[in-house]
Amino acid sequence: MIYQFGTITLDSARRELRQAGALVAVEPQVFDVLTFLIAARDRVVSRDDLLAAVWQGRIVSEATLSSRLNAARSAIGDTGAEQQWIRTLPRKGIRFVGDVREMAAEPAPDPPLAEAVGWTAPRLPSVAVLPFANMSGDAEQDYFADGITEEIITALSRSSGLFVIARNSSFTYKGKAVDLRQVGRDLGVGYLLEGSVRLSRDRLRITGQLVDAVSGAALWSDRFDGDLQDVFALQERVSESVAAAIEPTLQSAEIGRLQRAPPRQWDAYDLLLRAYALLGDFTAESMTAALACLDQAMAIDPSYPAAMAAASYARAQCHFQGWLRQDEVARAEAVSLAWRAVELAPNDAQVLWMAAFAVWNMAQTGKERARALFRRSLLINPNSAMALTLAGWIETMCGNGEEGRAMVIRAQRLNPRDPRGWLMAGVMAIAAVIAADYPEALIWAERALAQNRRFAVALRVVAVSLVKLGEVERAKLVVQELLAIEPDLTVSAFFDRIPVPLDSMAKTYAEALHIAGLPA
Repeated sequence: MIYQFGTITLDSARRELRQAGALVAVEPQVFDVLTFLIAARDRVVSRDDLLAAVWQGRIVSEATLSSRLNAARSAIGDTGAEQQWIRTLPRKGIRFVGDVREMAAEPAPDPPLAEAVGWTAPRLPSVAVLPFANMSGDAEQDYFADGITEEIITALSRSSGLFVIARNSSFTYKGKAVDLRQVGRDLGVGYLLEGSVRLSRDRLRITGQLVDAVSGAALWSDRFDGDLQDVFALQERVSESVAAAIEPTLQSAEIGRLQRAPPRQWDAYDLLLRAYALLGDFTAESMTAALACLDQAMAIDPSYPAAMAAASYARAQCHFQGWLRQDEVARAEAVSLAWRAVELAPNDAQVLWMAAFAVWNMAQTGKERARALFRRSLLINPNSAMALTLAGWIETMCGNGEEGRAMVIRAQRLNPRDPRGWLMAGVMAIAAVIAADYPEALIWAERALAQNRRFAVALRVVAVSLVKLGEVERAKLVVQELLAIEPDLTVSAFFDRIPVPLDSMAKTYAEALHIAGLPA
């Protein structure tokens, strides 16, 4: 059934909530609460009614019930004070009020912009989260295992790069011995996430495993331990960490699949994946090859926002490294491409952070708008390690070192094995330079270079830190490495190209790099 009220549409079959056509992210239990209240709007619903309908009679705390109701109100633009849609009747219960129109079929129109440009979403890695098994031998712990599963589904759903099967479909396998490959075929997904919850005295252990539904091979696994006294904090930590790790793992698996396919069969999405792999190599040659793939993808699909954002991001990385000479017109075109991607996909978290990085590094104006794009990306998907890292970089460069470091620390906690850990370490190195803690800056920069010796940001930090620590001869050797990456680099060219909002940082870099032998 589809319910419409005000500018809001709730599709109970597809489990979608839309505000003025835009998809609203809603947790599964919150969606169930909202659906039940709307369907039962002809009467006052009691607490027991909600428990029976949404929690299947399980006992939950008043705090949990209140939080789900508050979240349902928030999702449809209501508040406990206004109670425009969901009204609480003291000592009686809750009732959904207002005019609701019911429809049996979904309205035909897509968002006007997508229709106007003829853009359709490309295929995405598809994943189903199977109900986590309760290995505790205590049926009372089922609610916690179910809660973990629901939280992970919600967290994964925030990633625009994944297609996630809804709870109602994956929970049909609860308590059943299944063949994972058959489940993959039944649900039409390429990947399955399964796991278990085990209670031992006052400790909980949660394990998770991502499986290729075609081959049955395990792609990722991890375990999480915590105190029984703090189950909700543990539940949140697990769901966040799993979501942060799964997205890059699936992208790597898709890239591996692509490399086994003949190039003549590649479409726009395949070319995008190929470009992602080349961006990860982080060489001048790989960046050029990545841009060629993205140009091909946009030739096939001229209104492909993911390819547009990736192309603008790749050009910004080349600009930052000094690998691709780009005049003012070329930079303006890259910025324009970034904004076009945002226009086409305003709720795609990855498009937003890629575009934000391009705008920050290559636009002559609008730096604050780039920061706003980062913030919006993190509102949509707070578990993206890359968005956190790059947003932390920009905040650090703007003098908000504490906030920037906190973002990077969260990224490191969410995905400690991220192959782009060198970026995280680089941000921490910059923060230490700004704080004039040069020994700490040197430690972080060396960590970054241990993973990626071509990372010019870290090389610059090492050179500056060594000068400040009185090791000028070592600093001169590092500058030679910088010049090997960018032979024409000078102090003035660096500041012409790289935005350095902090005067103190600009002065430190200018003086130290000149002492280390970088031409003026």
